[in-house]
Amino acid sequence: MGELFRSEEMTLAQLYLQSESAYCCVSELGEIGMVQFRDLNPDVNVFQRKFVNEVRRCEEMDRKLRFVEKEIKKANIPMVDTGENPEVPLPRDMIDLEATFEKLENELKEINTNQEALKKNFLELTELKHILRRTQQFFDEVNSTFNDATRLHSRVILLIHALSSSCRFVAGVISRERIPTFERMLWRVCRGNVFLRQADIEDSLEDPATGDQVYKSVFIIFFQGDQLKTRVKKICEGFRASLYPCPETPQERKEMAAGVATRIDDLQMVLNQTEDHRQRVLQAAAKTVRVWFIKVRKMKAVYHTLNLCNIDVTQKCLIAEVWCPVSDMDSIQFALRRGTEKSGSTVPSILNRMQTKQTPPTFNKTNKFTSGFQNIVDAYGIGNYREMNPAPYTIITFPFLFAVMFGDLGHGVLMTCAALYLVLRESRLVAQKNDNEMFSMVFAGRYIILLMGVFSIYTGIIYNDCFSKSLNLFGSGWSVRPMFDPRVLQLDPAVRGVFNGPYPIGIDPIWNIATNKLTFLNSFKMKMSVILGVIHMLFGVSLSLFNHLYFKKPLNIYLGFIPEIVFMASLFGYLVILVFYKWLAYDAHTSRNAPSLLIAFINMFLFNYNDPTNQPLYRGQMVIQTLLVLIALACVPCMLIVKTLVLRRQYLWKKNLFNFGDVAVHQAIHTIEYCLGCISNTASYLRLWALSLAHAQLSEVLWTMVMHLGLSSRSFGGFVALSIIFGAFAVLTVCILLIMEGLSAFLHALRLHWVEFQNKFYIGQGFKFLPFTFESILEGRFED
Repeated sequence: MGELFRSEEMTLAQLYLQSESAYCCVSELGEIGMVQFRDLNPDVNVFQRKFVNEVRRCEEMDRKLRFVEKEIKKANIPMVDTGENPEVPLPRDMIDLEATFEKLENELKEINTNQEALKKNFLELTELKHILRRTQQFFDEVNSTFNDATRLHSRVILLIHALSSSCRFVAGVISRERIPTFERMLWRVCRGNVFLRQADIEDSLEDPATGDQVYKSVFIIFFQGDQLKTRVKKICEGFRASLYPCPETPQERKEMAAGVATRIDDLQMVLNQTEDHRQRVLQAAAKTVRVWFIKVRKMKAVYHTLNLCNIDVTQKCLIAEVWCPVSDMDSIQFALRRGTEKSGSTVPSILNRMQTKQTPPTFNKTNKFTSGFQNIVDAYGIGNYREMNPAPYTIITFPFLFAVMFGDLGHGVLMTCAALYLVLRESRLVAQKNDNEMFSMVFAGRYIILLMGVFSIYTGIIYNDCFSKSLNLFGSGWSVRPMFDPRVLQLDPAVRGVFNGPYPIGIDPIWNIATNKLTFLNSFKMKMSVILGVIHMLFGVSLSLFNHLYFKKPLNIYLGFIPEIVFMASLFGYLVILVFYKWLAYDAHTSRNAPSLLIAFINMFLFNYNDPTNQPLYRGQMVIQTLLVLIALACVPCMLIVKTLVLRRQYLWKKNLFNFGDVAVHQAIHTIEYCLGCISNTASYLRLWALSLAHAQLSEVLWTMVMHLGLSSRSFGGFVALSIIFGAFAVLTVCILLIMEGLSAFLHALRLHWVEFQNKFYIGQGFKFLPFTFESILEGRFED
């Protein structure tokens, strides 16, 4: 069968790494990504391992880089990603990196601290500026009101009298949304003995701690006595209002406002210089932060891997055990030599293959085309080591079964074009690194979608279906002209036309206007589904033979594979032969008198051959069918009883190898499941028929209710109306028929492969080969 259809042959190897070159050797192995390290210290606490301090240093550097990255993102500075993949720094370079990150972090923290202090001072001066201006405006309003006797109000008279006496006031700034509550609290606590005046600050102010823009209001409160003063200040503290000293005379307020304005201008210049310096530091860091991340995380991965190794008694050598593919042993040896040369060590590293009874991990080599299909198989379960891999067959069978349910030439062309766009521009789309999860999933399966579209074009040609319309490319094989010829009708009034032979490829387009179109397609697609299902399942059972041959299990061949294939072929393989026989034995004129295959198949199990309503298909049918049923029934005890007895005999010879009770129960369950599953699985393939009819009917309904109804209506006319109709038809076609129906057919095809096909030969209870590789870091999937 070739190595393509089985997982890679794996081996357990032992590495002897000198302390001087261990770091470089492991880093080289991480670059090629072909070895999976085993933990030789599973019972040792993580904090007691040799390289735990180095791991902590790497974690600290990673923390500092995350801080720098956060500051870069906060400043909206784009981080440069050139796609560079730097090598792992040498251990001696760690000190330089630590010093660089420490200096950068301290510089940014110092800048942030100074900037926050400056912004806080700037905010206070700005608030004081607004207080002085609003306070002066308030006193100016009072004086103008006093001079205008017509507008004089008793409350204002009292206020002016209070201002001219010993009344005092406080001024401050408070958040705008707290003003109503603040005013009610003052009124209640002070019992109406204070006077509050407030005005909104038009411009927003920046919060120095968070950087958010906030809106505030200036207020001034007049009161008498120390007791009210104490209450007012406590209320201001409770509402987080900022109080500022405000001179009582206009001249002092004017002088203070001038001094505040000068200080604000000076502070603004310092803030601009500080921000420019911060931007320069962050822009310089943004150019190399990605490279730094890769270096640090590679170093951390290397030290984490070194902690999985054992240290010999001399403390000069590290011992590691790795799983690796046999075919890559030369590459691994070459990587070890490169690591030794890079470290400057004169003692080479040693790689020895080990004999082991442990089950190796499963490793299937894939590329960008086959990876999607391998993921479909792995989603069901990771294959056992060296088990037959269904992925190569899935490349063909999966898109084909999808297309059987989705068969439409027009829809297939649209799907193919969409997939071709993703395939042809894949390098550019990969470079863009789209974070949309849905798009990423579709892009990963672009080759699956491409094949599904191509196969849908093929089945659409077979169904002769393009947006629910048939294409009459070669001329119909059925002529209805004699039905309307008076001379022909005089000779034979029951004439229904002339059949000139089958259509060259696919279904004759005349069926699109036939009154019994649905009846014909229903029968045709149902029989086709059974045929495809039985062939698919027989192929799956046949693949189990190669597993038995490879693992040298003759008992599973003689008492497993042979009874299984005979059981299915005797019953359902015979049903497929009956379908083909009926298609060949009966033509368009005699098909009405043909017996029902369903009734004949049911009577086969009941041994009922005296049904006058269902005549035999051929001579000797009773004998052949009786023999086939007896053969199928004889296969059941072979799998259920004979194989169990042989297993019991092996158990008596080798008692310590397995538990006979578990094996007997497993065999009984497998036999019953297989026999009943042959019936249920065959019926499950009828979903091919059901979804194919549903897709065709839904497409026809969409054409009739949108395009046909819109084009035939007299109220519609002109280019604009036609554009609206076609736009609605296109949107509904893409959303309903391509996306929703396509997803439904995809899931049903997935189920047919997982349950009906793979369970015939695929166990899928292995564990995946997870090599130590730096590639996951570049893809953003590195986990600590």
